[in-house]
Amino acid sequence: MILFLIAYLAGALTIVSPCILPVLPFVLSRAGQPFTRSILPMLLGMIVTFAGVATLAAVGGSWAVHANEIGRYAAVALIAGFGVTLLSPRIAAVVTRPAVALGSRLSQQASGKKGSVGTSFLLGVATGLLWAPCAGPILGLVLTGAALQGANVQTTLLLTAYAAGAATSLAMAVLAGEKVFAAMKRSLGIGERLRQALGIAVLAGVTAIALGLDTGLLSRLSYASSTRIEQSLLDRLHNASDTAGKPSGSAMQFAANDARKGYQSDLPVLGRFVSLDGAVEWLNSKPLTAEELRGKVVLVDFWTYSCINCIRTIPYVRAWAEKYRDQGLVVIGVHSPEFAFEKRVDNVRQAIDKFQIGYPVAIDNDFKIWRSFGNNYWPAHYFIDAKGQIRHTQFGEGDYEQSERVIQDLLAEAGGSKKVDAATVTLDAKGAEAAPDLAQLQSGESYIGYLRAANFISPEGVGADVARDYTVGKPDLNEWGLTGKWTVGGEQASLDQAGGGITYRFSARDLHLVLGPGADGKKIRFQVKVDGVAPGADHGSDIDAEGNGTVSETRLYQLVRQSGEVRERTFEIRFLDPGVEAFVFTFG
Repeated sequence: MILFLIAYLAGALTIVSPCILPVLPFVLSRAGQPFTRSILPMLLGMIVTFAGVATLAAVGGSWAVHANEIGRYAAVALIAGFGVTLLSPRIAAVVTRPAVALGSRLSQQASGKKGSVGTSFLLGVATGLLWAPCAGPILGLVLTGAALQGANVQTTLLLTAYAAGAATSLAMAVLAGEKVFAAMKRSLGIGERLRQALGIAVLAGVTAIALGLDTGLLSRLSYASSTRIEQSLLDRLHNASDTAGKPSGSAMQFAANDARKGYQSDLPVLGRFVSLDGAVEWLNSKPLTAEELRGKVVLVDFWTYSCINCIRTIPYVRAWAEKYRDQGLVVIGVHSPEFAFEKRVDNVRQAIDKFQIGYPVAIDNDFKIWRSFGNNYWPAHYFIDAKGQIRHTQFGEGDYEQSERVIQDLLAEAGGSKKVDAATVTLDAKGAEAAPDLAQLQSGESYIGYLRAANFISPEGVGADVARDYTVGKPDLNEWGLTGKWTVGGEQASLDQAGGGITYRFSARDLHLVLGPGADGKKIRFQVKVDGVAPGADHGSDIDAEGNGTVSETRLYQLVRQSGEVRERTFEIRFLDPGVEAFVFTFG
C-alpha cells in the first residue's frame, strides 16, 4: 500500500515538471466542457495508455537482451537524440510534431458539436503517449522492479497509480480554469540555459556509454561505495513498509507492563514475528512456529545456497548459533530459492552439509515465509526478541559486529539482569566464504540467462532458447561472451558440444561462477586460464594451479583468487564435456 501511495503522489507531482508543457494545450481544451463526457474520458484514456505502454516496456526488456549489442546502440542513439532535442527547441518541435498534430486533430473533433466520449478517450490516448516521458525516476524504479521480479500485475497497478495521480492533478487544474494553467506555464519557464545544460549532460552521458566508461570508470566510482548507501535506503524503505505491522499504542503499553524487571534494550520495535507457516519441508528440525518460540531470542536468516553474499554471511550466522545456543538464541535459516535448481530439497541438503549448518532450515520454495515478513533481499536477517517483536534488521552482508551486539542486547533483555559475553566472534573464513575485497572490487554480478544478462558481446547476439554457435573477441572490462555451441535459456546457458567456453574481462580479487552438470548429472571437466595461461597461484578453491576442475553438482564455484596485485584480467573457462549449465558470475 505504501508503494502505491508513493506512486500516486509522484504522479500528482508530475504537474510541476517542465515536460508536462506539451500536454497542457490538449488538457486545457477540455476546460468548460462536461466533466463526465469530456474531461473524465480523456483522463482515463491517458491513464490506460501510459500504464499499457510502460508495462509493455517492462515485458519487452528481455527482448532487448536478445539483441544485446543492437539494443545498446539503439538505446545510445535514442538518448543522444533526446539530448539534442534539449539543446535545440527547433529539433524538439520537429520530433514531437506528429504527436502534437494528432492531439490537435482529436482536440478539435472533441471540442466540436459532435464531440463524444469516444473522441475524448482517443484524445486521452494521444495525450498519454505524449506525456509518458514525464514519468522519469518513478518509471525507472517500477521497471527496475519488473526486471528483478518479472513484469506482473503489481507492475501495471503501480504504473496505473502513477498515471492516476497525474490525472488527478490535471483534472483539478482543468476545473480550476484557464488562469491557473497560464500561471503554471509561466512558473515552469526555467529558461533555455538550464534546458541546454541538461542536453549537454545527456550527451556527455551518451559519450561515456559509447566509450565504455560506464563499465569502467563509473563502476570504480560507484560499485564498492554503494553498499552502505543502499543499506541505508533499504532500511528506511523497510521500516516504512513495516509501519502497518507495528503494535498499536495499547499493545505497546501491554508489552511494557509485561516486561521483566531489569535491563531493557533501547532497540525500537519494528514489527511482529508473524508466521513460519508455508515451508514445504524443514531440515535439521521439526516444523517450528512463532508461538512456540516465544521466550527465545530468534534470528531469522533468509538465504539461498548459490548466493555469494549469503555464502560469505553463513560463517557468522553459524558461529552465533553455536555461541549463543545455550543462552537462549534460536537461529532459523529460511531458504528461499533464486534459481529453479535451488528448489530441489536434495540440493539444499547437500549445501547444508557442505556449509556445516546445524540450525533449523525452512525450505521456502513458495516464498510464503518470505512474503509474511515482507522480505525482498538475500541475505536478510531479522532479529526477534523474547516477546515475538522484530527489533532489528540487516539486509545484505556486513555489519557483523553490530548484528552480534544486537543478539547480546536481546539476550540480556530476555534474561533481565543476566549478563552476556561482551566479546564478538572473530573468523578466518576460507574460500568463497571469505569477506570480499571491496576496495579493489570493480566487477559486479553478471547473469548469463537472457532474462537478466548484460554486457554480452558475442557478435552473433543471444539466441533465446535455441542452439547457436558463438564466438568472442577481446572484451573490455565487465564484458563477456560465449564460444562454441550453446543454448541460452532464461536462467542459464547450456553447452551443446564439448569444447565450448566463456570469456569474461574482470577486475576483482575473486571470481565465482555458478555451474551445474545438467539434467543427466554426469561430471563435467573444465579448464581455466587467466590472461591466456594457467592461473598458478591465482587459482580459486575449486580448481588446481593448472586450472583443472570438475562440475559435479549445481553450486557456486570459486575459480579465481588473485594472490598478488588485483588488476584487470581476462578469464577463460573451457569445458571438455558437453551439458554444463552456467548461471551467474559473482565477484569478491
